[in-house]
Amino acid sequence: MSAVDNRQSERGPVESSPAEALGQSEAFLQFQERLSRVAGVDRPVLILGERGTGKEMAASRLHYLSARWDQPFVALNCAALSPSLIESELFGHEAGAFTGATGRRIGRFEAADGGTLFLDEIGNIPMEAQEKILRVVEYGSFERVGASTPVQVDVRIVAATNANLPVLAAEGRFKSDLLDRLSFEVLYLPPLRKRRDDVMLLANHFAARMAFELGWDSVPEFSDGAIEALESFGWPGNVRELKNVVERAVYRADGGVISGIIFDPFRSPYQLSAPEDSSNVPASSVGDAVQTRDRSFKDAVKEYELALVSEALESARYNQREAAVLLGLSYHQFRGLYRKYQDALGGAP
Repeated sequence: MSAVDNRQSERGPVESSPAEALGQSEAFLQFQERLSRVAGVDRPVLILGERGTGKEMAASRLHYLSARWDQPFVALNCAALSPSLIESELFGHEAGAFTGATGRRIGRFEAADGGTLFLDEIGNIPMEAQEKILRVVEYGSFERVGASTPVQVDVRIVAATNANLPVLAAEGRFKSDLLDRLSFEVLYLPPLRKRRDDVMLLANHFAARMAFELGWDSVPEFSDGAIEALESFGWPGNVRELKNVVERAVYRADGGVISGIIFDPFRSPYQLSAPEDSSNVPASSVGDAVQTRDRSFKDAVKEYELALVSEALESARYNQREAAVLLGLSYHQFRGLYRKYQDALGGAP
């Protein structure tokens, strides 16, 4: 165990999400090993991952495994603020700096002095603020909005995004110099579809917590059908989506057994069934598409492709980029298939 691990053990458990370090899959364990290794190196880190994979939880764990563990951990979701407010939120402002600024206010950098500042969705930060962040990274100083006196801070930056920062930099929407400075290490959070061994481990964990929250004496068990459904789903929303699905299933459980899993709560129970049409194979019949023998090879391939596209769209809640990921295709490859079967799918271009 490393020195930072020892310090964490001595001070007790870190209060965070229950799924912070819960997993046994190879992908999950490899990520945790890389995170633990870089935690002890006092340099900026980028955490990349899809929505719902737990980027802030990973950043928090990195902080508490570092030598800064007893100093502040300050988080800011850059996507939640308008561009005009981000600079003031990060660096603070002086009284009278703008309309409504009645007094001095310190920003997140000052609040995190000595500790870690986590910038989520850093790709949303405007270029003007990126200039000031770069100066903090290089010189440890900045000026509050409306001030001319520099403020010195000692802050480790951990940033996260699901955007492609190198592409943004190539397009002139993200400073290349800042990207270079922030990417001492780049950690990729594995999506839940790459952590199949963790699905039921997490599901049982969330089920137990939900049962406790409801005041139940026992935890409902998952039926074989429910387990198969959970393990075979694509999870475009990752761990966050799994948590919601499991909690919904637990509170609706009847007789202590979870037999029905509702992945899409927005699907109307009154929706009309689609008429039978050999050109539109439902997602549940993917296997049937390759078992029929009374059609040509070309027609069988067409039906199988259509079924796969339809199933991926349904699993991804009709987000085409996520459906492409589920099928292991690039977005442009998926768009080509989508256009090919657009009439059968009944979707907009």
